[in-house]
Amino acid sequence: MKKNMITGPDLNWPLMKSNITRADLDAVIEYLSQDDPILTHSKQTQAFEQEWSDWLGTQYSVFINSGASANLLTMAALKHTRGPGEVIVPPLTWVSDIAAVLQNGLTPVFVDINRRTLSMDNAQVLKKLTPDTRAVFITHILGYNALTQELLDELQRRNIPLIEDVCESYGATFNGRKLGTFGLMSNFSFYYAHHMSTIEGGMVCTNDRDLYEIVRMLRSHGMVREATSNEIKRSYVEKHPDLNPDFIFAFPGYNVRPTEVGAVIGRSQLKRLDENNKIRIKNLDLFLSNLNPAKYQTDFATEESCNYAFTLVLKEPDIVLRDNVECTLRKHGVEFRRGTSGGGNQLRQPYLRKIVGDEYRNYPRVDHIHFYGWYIGNYPGLEQDKILALCGLLNEL
Repeated sequence: MKKNMITGPDLNWPLMKSNITRADLDAVIEYLSQDDPILTHSKQTQAFEQEWSDWLGTQYSVFINSGASANLLTMAALKHTRGPGEVIVPPLTWVSDIAAVLQNGLTPVFVDINRRTLSMDNAQVLKKLTPDTRAVFITHILGYNALTQELLDELQRRNIPLIEDVCESYGATFNGRKLGTFGLMSNFSFYYAHHMSTIEGGMVCTNDRDLYEIVRMLRSHGMVREATSNEIKRSYVEKHPDLNPDFIFAFPGYNVRPTEVGAVIGRSQLKRLDENNKIRIKNLDLFLSNLNPAKYQTDFATEESCNYAFTLVLKEPDIVLRDNVECTLRKHGVEFRRGTSGGGNQLRQPYLRKIVGDEYRNYPRVDHIHFYGWYIGNYPGLEQDKILALCGLLNEL
């Protein structure tokens, strides 16, 4: 009976099962049951920001309404402090990373990926550094660390900031230190399919006090009153005596504020993040160790990784095997996304084709992922029997 359930037509394997637990809902109900609870960002948001900083290991965190907004504010803060120029970005990432660069008038510069990390090839990054480089905006793809000591040392030598997108990889480390603590700024997403959720939500983290204040202001229309520094507030009031101190706009900012409800959920979820991440790590190891290495790539850089999704990539280009893989996944009820993070090679997307034309042809490694790579769900409640059953099905193809 058990065998039929595992190898039958439906493994019932979505990309993500809701990670909102009864405890999370009870925390929300308790908060909303107060007399006249505040709903927009306030003390719960402040508490979540501090608890997240403590967990991550940074001095400052700013809770925002999405990971995409975190990308946007990070690039806006970079533009306001470093001026226009080039930002080195990966062709395999979520659209908002590259969109944030473009939306802030910065110029994206692309490099191909490292096949083991799926992030940028750091050797190519080093070759493309120029006096116009304002930052390297790295994405830690689907839980894999993208950093090397050589990259960190060279960026420090040249005084070029590193910006880390850790939306898909929080909990992963490099040399025992959490990703998101190496860059000048880092971004996180709490979208429901990620390691933990605030339903929608994101975070910008930094150890730089000035950037922290800028991001806080950018989050709320660019208003100076959102700064925590009395010195900053006093400076603007003194320079602009004709303005109401409550309505001084230092930047052309945004309204990407979070809610208190999201912060309540985030605080509740953060309590079990580490334990859930341990399960995800074991799941990925079980998956990769049981795939046929003659057909599928199994040598990903899993050291210190923390993956919310399984990476399934053909070892060699094979259209027939690719189509058989997708047919098998659909037949057995396993949800997937081809191209892995962001749907594959962003340079093939219409918004970039208008700018860079056919440049996608220069990036063969990301193109392989685009056509012959997928990700499928990995979450704490995923049964190990299902993982082994899927590996068996894939190995038979």
